[in-house]
Amino acid sequence: MTDLASERAHFVGGTPFFASQHDQRLFYALYVPKDHTPAAEPLPLVVIQHGTGRSAELYRDRWKEFAIERRCVILTPLFPAGLMEPGELHSFKFLEYRGLRFDEELLHIVDEVAAGFNVRPDRFYLHGFSGGGQFAHRFCYAHPDRLAGVSIGAPGRITQLDESLPWWLGTGGFEERFGIRIDLDALRRVPVQMVVGAEDTESWEIMNPGGPNWMDGVEETGDTRVARLETLRDNFVSQGIPVRFDVVPGVAHRGTGVVPVVQDFFGGLLASAASAR
Repeated sequence: MTDLASERAHFVGGTPFFASQHDQRLFYALYVPKDHTPAAEPLPLVVIQHGTGRSAELYRDRWKEFAIERRCVILTPLFPAGLMEPGELHSFKFLEYRGLRFDEELLHIVDEVAAGFNVRPDRFYLHGFSGGGQFAHRFCYAHPDRLAGVSIGAPGRITQLDESLPWWLGTGGFEERFGIRIDLDALRRVPVQMVVGAEDTESWEIMNPGGPNWMDGVEETGDTRVARLETLRDNFVSQGIPVRFDVVPGVAHRGTGVVPVVQDFFGGLLASAASAR
């Protein structure tokens, strides 16, 4: 194998984790079908956002067959814990922390991947589970124009589209905080899935008054992740945003347990997009 070919081998299949060139504290890995080349037609991009455990590599590998079969590239960002202070876990879930805009940093990573790995740069598919589900629905509020579909998995804390509630319980002050006006018409055009395991009923992590990710009032959205996702679904529907709502039998709070249902959702969207081209 030539030096060029051996180097190229690390840029297809399951890649190493790369540092974002915009902020080298943040990282990402990919699964790129091995026959995809810079000269080929650009492929769609599917972003799988990790949760609190930062299991980015696990998700990349779990989505390998989907990438091959559905002809897409999988991107798994990695936003490390403890970026701003030792032991800090939750900052990325709320889009911004101490001046670092995680939503904008994801867009920088997507643009970097589009340039370096020959994917479609304009709109992508986004799934997150647990903490990743928190990030996914808040990202959707900020950037619906960049999403071809969003899958919101079992968020422990939800942000309702409600200007009367303060951020992050609701969207009160969203424009002042992020410099973005929420575009409900654009949100209504994004295909939305909400997904949770039927057995996702433990509450020790989400009913934690006094914790660093607690706000009084969150308890009113439900005492389990199932109930909280139902609250978010009802809020979306009240705003005219259709939702595919999936409760997966026999699954507790396990992101890999809902992957087949998410893949069914994204697979349908990718097939529809391909037939429309």
